[in-house]
Amino acid sequence: MPAWYQWPLLPWHALALATGAKSFEANPVLGHAGLNRAGLHLARRRLAMRMAERRRAACAGGLAPAQREAFLRDGYLVIENFLPAERFAAMRDEIFATAIEAREYLDGYSLTRLIPLDAGTLGRLPATAAALAHPQYRALHDYVGSFRLQPFQFIQTIFSNVRVAEPDVQSDFHLDTFHPTVKSWLFLEDVDAEEAGFTYVPGSHIPTRRHLAWERRASIGAAKAPDRSTREGSLRIEEHELPRLGYPAPVKFAARANTLIVADTSGFHRRGVTDHATRRIAIWSYARGTPFRPWPGGDILGATGLDKRVVRLFWAAQDRLKRARGKTGGWGWVGLRRATDAPSL
Repeated sequence: MPAWYQWPLLPWHALALATGAKSFEANPVLGHAGLNRAGLHLARRRLAMRMAERRRAACAGGLAPAQREAFLRDGYLVIENFLPAERFAAMRDEIFATAIEAREYLDGYSLTRLIPLDAGTLGRLPATAAALAHPQYRALHDYVGSFRLQPFQFIQTIFSNVRVAEPDVQSDFHLDTFHPTVKSWLFLEDVDAEEAGFTYVPGSHIPTRRHLAWERRASIGAAKAPDRSTREGSLRIEEHELPRLGYPAPVKFAARANTLIVADTSGFHRRGVTDHATRRIAIWSYARGTPFRPWPGGDILGATGLDKRVVRLFWAAQDRLKRARGKTGGWGWVGLRRATDAPSL
């Protein structure tokens, strides 16, 4: 049952059922064990999938039939030599040479650096802005994510084994959320097989009956789960449990520079585990729409240009809240950094 102080907000929490809200812990309706035992989480899951299928059909014209077939089967697309060689080289050289204010996060044995590609940075990166205007880039994100949304874009550098610790939280197999959504990586350097390559369970974006049964069980106790990510709605699963759900073995991707991987991260995936000190640099993008909307359009942020500003506003709000609570750690600005600069712990 909700705590006494949550009762006044119950109507608000109930309305959140019609949105992309996913936190079992923060919302006593979403996290209610009895309601999820009765099928609340699975009902939202199934409806969101049906809506996504409808929206994807409307966005299908931007992809070749073979691409659509491969994605619907696997849940991801891998496209080598995505950009023309000269355009890719100009973008990479520009990014590697430019120091820009960055945010970093140290978690487990990994340090992640993000440089936002937004109104504050793209003016200094004209070759990068031109490369990311590639029409196929947007079409792939629209189809996989099932919305015509301008994705949020970042230069992402992941340093693995920067200290002696357990793998970071992204190294657990997980689902980002309960509804189809898109993330992508356009690699600026080669990623070898023994590095922290993106890893995906093929076909897991389409839940099997056993998958849905597992998700129902997980949702019943998710609000009080021992790990924070599950409580917040990003369900975690142990690798040894995956074969029971009827999927093939996970695929860990080695990729050459200029390879684009686009995936529906409502399927099981993780950051690959490695015992090497490695560096992975990519243009990382994501987009996430309102899951129960039947039409794919309506990108207000993109139409107004706010998509190039809202990330910094969100980060600023996060930082103010953290200071108000007297907390330290987590994501923070670290000054000017190049994507290739070694981490400073």
